[in-house]
Amino acid sequence: MTQTADAMELREEDIAGHVAVAQSLLEGFDHAPRIGTAAGAEPVERSSGIGTRRRFRSTTPGLVTQRRVASGAVSLIARVEGADGDDALMSPMQATVLHALRRAIAIALAVAENVAEHSGLGDLKRANLEGSLPAARKSEFTELLAAEALVTLYVFGNATAYLLSSHLPEASVEVGDVEEVLTDNGQTALHGVLWELDQDIAAHGTDDARLVATVSAFAEVLMEKVALRAQSAPRLETFSSASWRVEADDFTVSGFTPAHKAASTKLTMTFKKPNEVVGNHIAKYQAMKLAKMLMAYDFDRRLNPFAELGGFIFTFMGDGAPGTGKTTLIQMMAGLISEYCANADYPFRYQNLSTDNIDSYQGKSGQNAKAFINNIIDPSVIGFGTIDDIDQLAGKRGDRQSSAGQLEITAVLMESFAGANTVVRGNCTFGMFSNYPENVDDALRQRAGARFLVDGPQTREDYVDILYLLMGKNHDIPLGDHQVFEAQAIKKAVAASFEGHSKPHEAGLLKVYETVRSEIGELDTINKLGTYLKGIQEADPRFTGRAIKNITDAVKVRAMDFELPDEWMEQPELFLFKGYDEKKAMIEGMRQPITVEMVVQEINRYADSEFRYADKSDEVAIENAVREMGRMEAAKKRYLSGGER
Repeated sequence: MTQTADAMELREEDIAGHVAVAQSLLEGFDHAPRIGTAAGAEPVERSSGIGTRRRFRSTTPGLVTQRRVASGAVSLIARVEGADGDDALMSPMQATVLHALRRAIAIALAVAENVAEHSGLGDLKRANLEGSLPAARKSEFTELLAAEALVTLYVFGNATAYLLSSHLPEASVEVGDVEEVLTDNGQTALHGVLWELDQDIAAHGTDDARLVATVSAFAEVLMEKVALRAQSAPRLETFSSASWRVEADDFTVSGFTPAHKAASTKLTMTFKKPNEVVGNHIAKYQAMKLAKMLMAYDFDRRLNPFAELGGFIFTFMGDGAPGTGKTTLIQMMAGLISEYCANADYPFRYQNLSTDNIDSYQGKSGQNAKAFINNIIDPSVIGFGTIDDIDQLAGKRGDRQSSAGQLEITAVLMESFAGANTVVRGNCTFGMFSNYPENVDDALRQRAGARFLVDGPQTREDYVDILYLLMGKNHDIPLGDHQVFEAQAIKKAVAASFEGHSKPHEAGLLKVYETVRSEIGELDTINKLGTYLKGIQEADPRFTGRAIKNITDAVKVRAMDFELPDEWMEQPELFLFKGYDEKKAMIEGMRQPITVEMVVQEINRYADSEFRYADKSDEVAIENAVREMGRMEAAKKRYLSGGER
């Protein structure tokens, strides 16, 4: 949720005062590049006549004189007008882009002016103009001017990306790095980036769609670069700690945090109620708990008490045979979060990373995956990201069948889910789903902190319930001796499901379990539990320290083995709207003690899944090797027979 309660209003008259300057920057200025290199584009002409640009559009009837602009001259209006070939009229989209750029420049200048007044830069500028700037303050003056430049550039990029976000086409453009980032002062900084934007439009903006994509991509790259530089730059506290609200655009400047046009995603999927998910008791229970956990996120503190207390699930893997209910589980969880967010007026964003994001263009698949991650982890929303059929989407390293695009996606997901820069705020969660998890890269699969076994209906009651559910109401067949959905009573079913993991299910793990117990007795101490874990690692070297972390995280989730009351979701003032510390205290009061039984069950649950994946993965590898050997044998026979079939 974008916080606006403490944001200062950026008045329209303040913005309007900078429109004339913004307009003049778009009309034309000269800039000699210091860092960037001019492309080999033809020079742009400022006045009418027959010139060397792609086409000329006269603005003054009868005017025939012309003047070529010197190298380094910029006229963004002329450049944008030339983005659609030989059309003599400016298109509506070209006008939209120019209006967005002018508005973004004006907003950036207004914010920078406001920051200057609060930081003392305004007084120093006036003293400098009067020639009365003390020598002792020249260093401070230089630092404040550099800060002004960074503020101006970031707000310009942020506003441009925001204003064009609703016009983004399917086309995408890779603009590369923004080089001409100058920090002399705000005006010079704008000259540098507008010069480079002009270069990029010349290179990529060949039609309206690519024009919008180019400008938007440029704005995003500019924001990233400026935000990175701002991390080590001084004198930025005034900007970083404040917010400005532009009411007319529904746009909030909040330090070096990107604004997003689509604060909430309206889902078109069919939502499912929990009772419509038959079987899958543990997966359903964990999904229901996680949906409520997300709602505990504090937008002011930008942290979730569950993340701090150790019971939050950032990533999870849902696996099972085809038709067991993975899609239904996604629909249920997304529906719950959407309903809770709507009730609390929180923005909710759902997105699925699909095979459509695999691109043959080098680097584009990784870029798509990174955009997906950034969209979900945005701290101003509650996010739910899913990666369905991840075995098809993310490549397995070392597998010759994996494309370059799939391997790019694997690398991005691994870094994003458990990389050095991964920050878990508790506002979002990612679910990876697969019918064939054994085909997922081992390291990526182990980055799933929790395992949701989606095994579908199991008991006779489950099958009666699902038949009753899917038959609907348009029939007269009697139900018979059966209490509908009684078997789906979640607490009872979950308790039985957890109890079922007191012993391993997979034969290989059961052998390890029984061997260890026969040697050391009941697993009732940390020492004995650690011995069991070592035994598992000896049986499967892929059972590493990351697996132990995932198990302990799952145990902490079990310590939070309670659902936040439904009333807290229905009446947000009871919990959701309280302060962070009060929410944290309320959650701590519900936490349960960790028991040996919990730890053993979670070890078995996790290790069962790893043994199941490993067995399937090994079997697939063996089948492929046998198939390859058969081909080689057939090829050898054909070769020896002189190539005859």
